[in-house]
Amino acid sequence: MTASRESIKLLPGDFLLHEGAESTEMYYLQSGTLAVLKRKGEAVQQIGTIISGELVGEMSFLDKEPRSASVKALTECVLVVVPLDKLEATLDAQPKWFTALLHTLTDRLRKANARIRI
Repeated sequence: MTASRESIKLLPGDFLLHEGAESTEMYYLQSGTLAVLKRKGEAVQQIGTIISGELVGEMSFLDKEPRSASVKALTECVLVVVPLDKLEATLDAQPKWFTALLHTLTDRLRKANARIRI
């Protein structure tokens, strides 16, 4: 993995995120494909795929909870880093209901994810 302040380049097999880790950034996948992996006991299962043009790490980024899954590069990937302070500055300029909407949606998504069995 190579990184600058604004972007990250991953090679196949490199991990971007680890389940349970703390979060201060989210990412925009400019190119490549990522696997979303979830632990169940000793096993790890792929539960999703992230493709170019999608965000990754957004839930933990928004609700400041630990990462809910690990993310690993399937192909060479280039990601744009979105730091927490940049989002907070943007949200401060929005109406309060907009921030409440983001928190409500994130909370509901986390609860739905908790009910899903692998």
